[in-house]
Amino acid sequence: MGDYTEKVVKINHHGREIHGVSYMPEGEGKHPIVIFSHGYNGTHADFTLNSRYLASNGVGAYCFDFCGGSVNSQSDLQTTEMTIFTEKEDLCAVIDSVKQWEQVDASSIFLFGGSQGGLVTALTADERREDVRGVLLLFPAFLIADQWNERFPSLEDIPDTQELWGMTLGRVFFETIHGFDVYKHIGKYDKNVLIFHGDQDSVVPLAIGEKALELYPHVKLEVFPGEGHGFSEAGSQRVTEMTYEFVKANL
Repeated sequence: MGDYTEKVVKINHHGREIHGVSYMPEGEGKHPIVIFSHGYNGTHADFTLNSRYLASNGVGAYCFDFCGGSVNSQSDLQTTEMTIFTEKEDLCAVIDSVKQWEQVDASSIFLFGGSQGGLVTALTADERREDVRGVLLLFPAFLIADQWNERFPSLEDIPDTQELWGMTLGRVFFETIHGFDVYKHIGKYDKNVLIFHGDQDSVVPLAIGEKALELYPHVKLEVFPGEGHGFSEAGSQRVTEMTYEFVKANL
């Protein structure tokens, strides 16, 4: 296991600041890197263990808080200002920044997204195909737009704020996904995609992960028996090791 450096790195864009932590292997040369995008009301800390494992094995990582993405976010914006598309802007800004880092091999940038962060990652990868070497998705929440559009079928139905799982969303979150067909904006990404999904996921059913198999030209679905929306320690460790293997295999 090699040494690595862990440090806070802030990224500014669109008049707001992202708080994140980079994990870079020690030593000369340029390294591949995995950019981790957390889920709804998550933070950069959700992927600390994954990042430390990668960095001690020669692969860099950057974990960040989406702006307005959590009640515990250290980045700018209120949760009521966050949308799927502000998160996409955040991730694009992270890619642009990380590409310039001295220790990073700009041709070996990988994206990893969990749940809502998986949706944002998939949308971003479709637009940034040239910049992204491979994509990993952990129970990606491709159903978010459909679910809310079912609940608020017309713009008039949308409330000013909506509380969900301990976090308050603003009208803009729902307005921006109104009539948005996620499946028309993912699947053009033509490099390798690896999806991790539990067969007991009650938030994002396994069928959503399976649907991605029809979308992407080069995709593999790894089903985790008994795992739900949020993996056990053993499941998470396996995801971490498979992430490392995926990076190595796609360099």
